[in-house]
Amino acid sequence: MEHMLDSGNTAWMIVATMLVLLMTIPGLALFYGGLVRQKNVLSIIMQCLLCVGAASLLWVAFGYSWVFGTDFMESGHPLGFLIGGFDKVMLEGITINTVTATGIPEIIFVLFQCMFAVITPALILGAFAERIKFSGYLLFTVLWIILVYLPTAHWVWGGGFLQQMGAIDFAGGTVVHVNAGISALVMAIMLGKREDYKIGTPITPHNIPYVFMGAAFLWLGWFGFNAGSGLAADGLAANAFLVTHLSTCAAAMTWMLIDWIHNKKPTTVGVCTGAVAGLVAITPAAGTVGVLGAFCIGIISSLVCFAMVAIVKAKLKYDDSLDAFGVHGIGGIIGSILTGVFATQAVSGEGGVQGALYGDWHQLWVQIITTLVSIVFSGVMTFILFKVVNALVGIRADHRVEEEGLDIYEHGESAYN
Repeated sequence: MEHMLDSGNTAWMIVATMLVLLMTIPGLALFYGGLVRQKNVLSIIMQCLLCVGAASLLWVAFGYSWVFGTDFMESGHPLGFLIGGFDKVMLEGITINTVTATGIPEIIFVLFQCMFAVITPALILGAFAERIKFSGYLLFTVLWIILVYLPTAHWVWGGGFLQQMGAIDFAGGTVVHVNAGISALVMAIMLGKREDYKIGTPITPHNIPYVFMGAAFLWLGWFGFNAGSGLAADGLAANAFLVTHLSTCAAAMTWMLIDWIHNKKPTTVGVCTGAVAGLVAITPAAGTVGVLGAFCIGIISSLVCFAMVAIVKAKLKYDDSLDAFGVHGIGGIIGSILTGVFATQAVSGEGGVQGALYGDWHQLWVQIITTLVSIVFSGVMTFILFKVVNALVGIRADHRVEEEGLDIYEHGESAYN
């Protein structure tokens, strides 16, 4: 059946795609870049730029086909469990007139999904900031996209076994945040602490206005991330927009209050971090929860992520430099599970999913299983990839490089001259 082009949906999805790109560059680059010391800010920017370039090329070459292709699945090929197929390699068969069910050109869907493949590996870099070789990061990122991101995206979004089981991940709670957050934790532990890192004493950010600007770009871009994931300009997009903003506000204000009580001062970095935790946690739920769910998910994610960042990290003595696991991993896990609690047919529609709060415990178990699969797969694969990449090119920066700064040694540049 041929679908008719819908210009309203198409226009919105072009804007949403641009908003998601805005999250990586400049959003994440500024957010993470401001949190590190000035000798390492360009290394963060370079790592974000690498993710945009490498992930986009891999995605169009074969990534889109592996996630959303169908020939392996339809033919019963044994690899059909991991990938969809090779029928859309280099966008084979997709023309400017190929239209999806929501009336947008498939090319726009390809690009929109590409931006998710771009930001996911970029989130990981916050865990090992200030101590990784660029060559090691490059090889790890390319292999991680191919062997971790693409199979997970296929399972949850491309018709794989988790989607068939009924998993809800509206905009990337498991595929993006749990996936990246667990990899971040594994990488941080295996790389070891920064040489001058003292447990329980955060290293002072070099530029807090950068952190604010990055958080602001992330907040803005996230409306494309979540409200765009319904692939149409409709009431579902409007609801996703609303609950994304509410969850973020609830999380930011909660973090501010805990900061005030715990550290005696409400901080800019704290509010920005809380906002990101709220954005992360509402992501899988944005297509199925209403106002109550948004408030609860925002508050709960902020409380738990704060505890991970301020208390648990120091107790377990790992150096997650910019709290990629504490915010993205934990926020993603909370959001993914709470989707199974707060999902409501008032948003998902008559006959749609609803969560444990409304009497359907089945969805909660599906969400827990999906989350556990993501955690185990991401953790095991990252461990293997670390070993492989470390043996081939090495991952940890040399002592002298780390001491003097990655910017000047790795890239021959200084941010502030």
